[in-house]
Amino acid sequence: MNYKIALTIAGSDSCGGAGIQADIKTMSALGVYAASAITAVTAQNTCGVDAVEGISPCVVAGQIDAVFADMRPDAVKLGMLFSEEIVNAVADRLSAHHATNVVVDPVMVSTSGCKLIADGAIEAVKRRLFPLADIVTPNRQEAELIADIRLTDSESVDRAARVMLDMGCRYVLIKGGHFDDNHMTDRLYGADGSAVSIAGARISTANTHGTGCTLSSAIASFLALGCSVTEAVAEAKQYVQAAIEAGAQVAIGKGHGPLNHFHDPKKLKIV
Repeated sequence: MNYKIALTIAGSDSCGGAGIQADIKTMSALGVYAASAITAVTAQNTCGVDAVEGISPCVVAGQIDAVFADMRPDAVKLGMLFSEEIVNAVADRLSAHHATNVVVDPVMVSTSGCKLIADGAIEAVKRRLFPLADIVTPNRQEAELIADIRLTDSESVDRAARVMLDMGCRYVLIKGGHFDDNHMTDRLYGADGSAVSIAGARISTANTHGTGCTLSSAIASFLALGCSVTEAVAEAKQYVQAAIEAGAQVAIGKGHGPLNHFHDPKKLKIV
């Protein structure tokens, strides 16, 4: 018997609401065994990020190799990668291990507005990681940086998605949380020309720290459990919506608090 396994490759969040910590919580809550490779350490809390320091690319590569040598992940989620050198190390190891069900969350700016990636790393992510990705999950700011298109309406969102799909990924999910309306409509685009809207209601709460990390790790979890990309995105969206609702009125910290990842925990899936 085996567990379903997901590997998160991302940065650490000292207050536990985002990054590796949010990924492990999400994967565990959804019944998936979580493994991790840490790319950077941050000093942060719900109010902002005070410091970021990258891990040696050799150590990042070693973490990935150690996991794959012992327990092959059914899905891989990539979060904050910090530097061009780390991006290249991650791409090299995922290619060498023929990783599948790869979810790229191109984390570039924190909820509080702190930049979390070096300039050269952005180009490396597009060049090295997009071709390995089954799905890329940018928010509005990240999509604008990657596609170099100002997102002002549905037509510009469509154009940005096509630009990203041309970089080699199979699907692009442009998240709607950073648009100024009362809905949280995400748009899922496929390399086959498909486009699907996934709607959700905007919840009145300051507790949105780690929402993007949680969504991408939930997508990876559902892919590990055998869902298609479209199914995984829909299931992940519902999970995040419920996690925000469950934690909306809970006061943790003085800024943007976390989601309630364990609002409906599942047992680890055994196959």
